[in-house]
Amino acid sequence: MSRTAAPLSLSALVELVQDLAADPSTWAPRLERHPDRRWWTRLAGDDTVDVWLITWPGGGSTDLHDHGSSSAAFTVVEGVLEEVRPEPSGGLEAADLREGQVQWVAPGVVHDVRNATSTPAASIHAYSPPLEQMTYYRRAPGGLEPAYTITGDEPEQAW
Repeated sequence: MSRTAAPLSLSALVELVQDLAADPSTWAPRLERHPDRRWWTRLAGDDTVDVWLITWPGGGSTDLHDHGSSSAAFTVVEGVLEEVRPEPSGGLEAADLREGQVQWVAPGVVHDVRNATSTPAASIHAYSPPLEQMTYYRRAPGGLEPAYTITGDEPEQAW
């Protein structure tokens, strides 16, 4: 897909997910929870930005991945999520994100988002430009190595 509009800045993505989270009428009626798998639906999308609502069962995870050339921001609207990022030493650093907290991800940054609790969680994610590629990674003795790449208009389907 050819993109004609300039992508949103990280600060604009953060503001967008905060604004959407603050108005549950934009997302709560569409929320679905599944006990054994993640669920997602597109809340909005155009040539500039793609916005998704995602629910997470206990133990649900995206695995380590990047967003290609897209920037991202996400906020937790229900429950607690954990974001994991690789450290230069080869380890992984985890940070809990509670309702109302926002995290941003620059293009090419590798992370995993997961629900490390047994309680369902939900989050809103915005990507700009819209996702066209996601590369997934595996841990190897020398650090992370690419495992596979998903391309297309909806790489989220890999989840």
